[in-house]
Amino acid sequence: MTANKTAAIGDMQVCISGDGPPLICVHGFTTTSEFWREQIETFSTDHLLIRPNLPGHGISPHPHEREYTIEAFVSDLESLFQNLRIDKAVLVGLSMGGTIAQKFALKNPTLLRGLVLVGATPHGLGPDVNVENVLRSIADVGIATASQNVIEKSFGSSAPRALVEFAKNEVIKTPEFVARSAIKSLNESDLRPYLKSILIPTLVIVGDEDVITPPSESKLLAKGIQGARLEIIKQAGHFPMLEQPAMFNRILRDFLEKRCRG
Repeated sequence: MTANKTAAIGDMQVCISGDGPPLICVHGFTTTSEFWREQIETFSTDHLLIRPNLPGHGISPHPHEREYTIEAFVSDLESLFQNLRIDKAVLVGLSMGGTIAQKFALKNPTLLRGLVLVGATPHGLGPDVNVENVLRSIADVGIATASQNVIEKSFGSSAPRALVEFAKNEVIKTPEFVARSAIKSLNESDLRPYLKSILIPTLVIVGDEDVITPPSESKLLAKGIQGARLEIIKQAGHFPMLEQPAMFNRILRDFLEKRCRG
């Protein structure tokens, strides 16, 4: 296994570990590459695990002169593929990262062996985090508190308090102007008419206690993509890869081995 390293690619700080077929994990709105920390040891053994911090998120810079939209983030991923000379990869997207992954797949199907959508929807987010609620909360209490309030709703009932605190410390790294732009763009995204055009092997994963993107949204997503596999993880909320990592990793491993070879 190669050593962990961080590479600057455009406006992203990208965490890279392992060696083998590329597995790219994209985080969600105001979260960071660290939300994939429970996948590092398992998948770096036989994959090139790539965890970008999207521009304006985590340890990445947040220049004012660029856009922080779904389309811009798709372009950032395209630059990542070009910079790392990746011909094909499995793309995993969490929440907003799932929307980015869907758009990337529609635009660049030949670059993907597989698509994994975690806590995602084909249109925006759930009712608790729609754009009006988020922007109102930012205006009322500021971006840091608003983001942390969403985190409080995001975990399942059995999540350790230390895990919730970890997440709350990560989301405050995203500046307000980045969050405002990203949530507006996410809210405007509606891929329902295009899901039938996604022909890549697809896995949809959701926690059974997810109130941010409820299981009903994942069912809609899986139903819309031909041949998609739906997995509902018990005792998990919006972050099943953190809350139930053993089960999540087992499901992802099975998908990689059975659907994403070649």
